[in-house]
Amino acid sequence: MKIYDDKHIKNVAFVGANKSGKTTLAETMLFEAGLVNRRGSVENKNTVSDYHEIEQERETSIFATPLHTEWRNYKINILDTPGLDDFIGEIASTMRVADSIVTVINGQHGVEVGTEIIWNYVDKYSKPTLFVINQIDNPNTDFDECYKSIVNLIGNNAVKIQYPLVVDGAQCIIDVLKMKMYKFGPEGGKPEKLEIPDNQKDVANELHNELVEKAAENDEALMELYFDQGTLNEDEMREGIKKGMLNHELFPVFCISALKDMGSGRLMGFIDNVAPSAADLKPEQSVEGKTVECKNDAPTALFVFKTLYEPNLGQISFFKVKSGEVKQNDKLENSRNEEIEILNQLYIMDGKNRDQVEKLSAGDIGATLKLKYTETNDTLRVKGSDITIKPIVYPEPRITKAVTAVDKNDEEKLSDALKKIHSQDPTVTIKYMKELKQLILSCQGELHLATIDWTLNNVYGIKAAFDQPKIAYRETIQRSATTSYKHKKQSGGSGQFGEVHIKIEPYFEGMPEPEGFNIRGKEEVKLEWGGKLVFYNCIVGGVIDARYLPSVLKGILEVMEEGPLTGSYARDIRVMLFDGKMHAVDSNDISFKIAGAHAFKEAFLNAKPKLLEPIHELSVKVPEELMGNVMTDLQSRRAIILGMDSDGKYQTIKAKTPLAEMYKYSTTLRSITQGRGSFSTKFSNFELVPNNVQEELIKNS
Repeated sequence: MKIYDDKHIKNVAFVGANKSGKTTLAETMLFEAGLVNRRGSVENKNTVSDYHEIEQERETSIFATPLHTEWRNYKINILDTPGLDDFIGEIASTMRVADSIVTVINGQHGVEVGTEIIWNYVDKYSKPTLFVINQIDNPNTDFDECYKSIVNLIGNNAVKIQYPLVVDGAQCIIDVLKMKMYKFGPEGGKPEKLEIPDNQKDVANELHNELVEKAAENDEALMELYFDQGTLNEDEMREGIKKGMLNHELFPVFCISALKDMGSGRLMGFIDNVAPSAADLKPEQSVEGKTVECKNDAPTALFVFKTLYEPNLGQISFFKVKSGEVKQNDKLENSRNEEIEILNQLYIMDGKNRDQVEKLSAGDIGATLKLKYTETNDTLRVKGSDITIKPIVYPEPRITKAVTAVDKNDEEKLSDALKKIHSQDPTVTIKYMKELKQLILSCQGELHLATIDWTLNNVYGIKAAFDQPKIAYRETIQRSATTSYKHKKQSGGSGQFGEVHIKIEPYFEGMPEPEGFNIRGKEEVKLEWGGKLVFYNCIVGGVIDARYLPSVLKGILEVMEEGPLTGSYARDIRVMLFDGKMHAVDSNDISFKIAGAHAFKEAFLNAKPKLLEPIHELSVKVPEELMGNVMTDLQSRRAIILGMDSDGKYQTIKAKTPLAEMYKYSTTLRSITQGRGSFSTKFSNFELVPNNVQEELIKNS
């Protein structure tokens, strides 16, 4: 296989809403370049991209799949992404290594919800982007309306490169950059290249002039040239368009029929000649603050952006060569753990097909097998080069479930399988919650969860159950209480005796020291679950030996670890141990530990105990016209609205909401907003539970 240098490699991500035609376009481009001899289809389950069993079963992309095509002395690496936002992690990892973004629009629908969600990511990273309106041969496609929807999404920096036309029953595309008309046969393929018809010249010239102006705006030298000449030639326009794309200020719009192979060759030509390469992009900064230059003669640094486990191959690590060159059998250092990895094999991947290569240059995308110490987001570098590529920032999870194996014998197997799933997809997080005694799985949505369930069942042979997680409540007190407890045990052998008198009070930071006690010692325990226990030694006259005080404290802490109300962690309490008794023979550590635990529990229940619930800060972004429905739903969830911010056609609602009320919110929001709403949450604080809720929780505990 030919090795391409850094200036002849283009990495392009195909993004867009579900069913917009991304996979079909990728398949057509491979066919157009002669890399496949027949085009597969999603319906026939034989595309190069969607090769996983679950993708074929559901007829939709779930994984981002690297492919490549070669066109007129350029190598185009295509990253075909899912269109459903449940798989946004795949899109986020792709964005990190793409040089340009091709946003595919379904010509029958225009900009859809999925497009809007993905555009937020594209815009955030300021990636050079072009738009492709697909299905121009479909009678239900309205090109002008689609174009308007793009302008509504991104603003007036969208500019038409092409528009469709039917001439004498034949599908045509007028290209205002080349000022030519392409006429296609009924089955598409290579078009006739014709002059623009007389009745379209005024429209084409107007669009051409608009394109010239847009291209000139992005470069001072081109602007001067434009003023001097009144126009720009094709090469000058290409340069201006490229600079506009690099500045994220110009967004070319093309039109195609991916299914009929109409316009795909021209699109590939534009990607070759105009779309930026990795070498054109602004050099990125490493974690250490060093400039990482996309040059072959720079120190080698690879960024692993994706990991897959294939049953017959094991771990496949996909990487982008950020700088330098990588050769087969190279030894590189993992920057995270400083382990040395040997890249025994290098591959170019096209779906499940792989071609072995001896070398890959800066800017290229490849894969290797069976790395021992490397995961997604890792950097492999020349030893001593001190380069760590900035990691992919994945979105926060949107749904959380407690997961168990249906067959209890599979629990360990389940845990191992979920670890592998997480390493493939970092948006899946797994955590064992000790206080809840549950394994908690978090992911992006119901469809994402269904995919995880399918994988567990079909790949790992594990049937799993997904349930509502328990809520991590906290227990505390609202007033003081005083009590004593005597522990006495006398049943043969050595006895047990310990008596303690304690007072407990609610604790808060900065409160004054307790009055009426002779304070001889103070211990502040910062609890691992949050809050504090403050323990005072107020013993006078040696009624309890100092050596038993740690045992009393230990007994109290054991009760706080499993609170008296619901078994939840207790917090923010101070205890004054002010009196007691001991026995010269029968007193020991266990006696005072038991006495301390019983006394604390009794005092706790007499101190107006109260449950605290976790409160989350919630940010909900919704179309303005759907605000009312979303607000009504939030109020039903005991939410407190903090404020609202306007963001174009969207409103962002800020609220504080009990975590207990957020179960299945992702599904509800999607239903209320027809998929156009999005949200994020983060833990804020603990607050008192309403009395009626507390009664119900205690009853069910």
